[in-house]
Amino acid sequence: MEKKLNNDEKFIIFSGNANLPLAEEVCEHLGVKLGKTKIDKFSDGETQVEILDRVRKKEVFIIQPTCDPVNNNLMELLIMIDSCKRSFGQHITAVIPYFGYARQDKKVKPRVPITAKLVADMLEAAGAARIITIDLHANQIQGFFNIPVDHFYGRPIFVEDIKKHITKEIVIVSADAGGVERARGFAKMLDADLAIIDKRRPKPNEAKVMNVIGDVDGKITVIYEDMVDTAGTITETADALINKGAKEVYVYAVHPVLSGPAIEKIEKSQIKKLIVTNTIPLHAEAMKCKKIKQLSIAKLLAKAIIRAHTGDGVEDLF
Repeated sequence: MEKKLNNDEKFIIFSGNANLPLAEEVCEHLGVKLGKTKIDKFSDGETQVEILDRVRKKEVFIIQPTCDPVNNNLMELLIMIDSCKRSFGQHITAVIPYFGYARQDKKVKPRVPITAKLVADMLEAAGAARIITIDLHANQIQGFFNIPVDHFYGRPIFVEDIKKHITKEIVIVSADAGGVERARGFAKMLDADLAIIDKRRPKPNEAKVMNVIGDVDGKITVIYEDMVDTAGTITETADALINKGAKEVYVYAVHPVLSGPAIEKIEKSQIKKLIVTNTIPLHAEAMKCKKIKQLSIAKLLAKAIIRAHTGDGVEDLF
């Protein structure tokens, strides 16, 4: 059984407004109280933060995914880090369950930014000494930081759910070539076959499925993704799999961004169930969707925080 921390004046956990229920659940697993903050806005929209608990010489953990509204939540996180640094917090860890701005991780054409690197620099400049995060959009983003990054994955939670609820033979599906490594690792954990979707993307947020590589005929198929945004990729992938003879299509995606027409697409799609985690809170429309099930990442984050605080190894959490 994982040991719990104690309120021993050596550490403290805070949360911004992005996902307060997740932070409270993490603290419940740890047996600690969430630190007190006052987060408000000036009349012109600037974020105002006041840390109400003492942090001098304490290890500080700040839980804040940079999800929608991305800019507000990112600024909240940066300002909270700065507040703790200026209050003599000894070691500040930014716990970012969902790392926003990660999709722009390289230059794909002239005169475009690398926002993942920019955000990494901003977090370091604000005073973060370590990052804990879940399922980065690209693994190489860890190298954008000059501070330690503990990068964990949601797939053990998904593996447990699949073993409980999908007992028949399954095929793990990568919705594009870029996700093959992720899907292969998932398939290995489940001792399952792998299929790959070859697609062309004519413009941002639109995916056109071209071909299914692998045998899915008569099989239960599981699409594995790091995130679902507008749901175009997964719904078109589901159509392609059913057309190739798949019995059912499940989607396991760590981060439920679910922007724009995502819920409408999912409701009308051939997807039987979309299973996500609570790195991002579900908005009202998503909560009403019967096809969506949310699993908690809180226990994993709690274990990561314990290991960070005690200096114990994290190998078994990967």
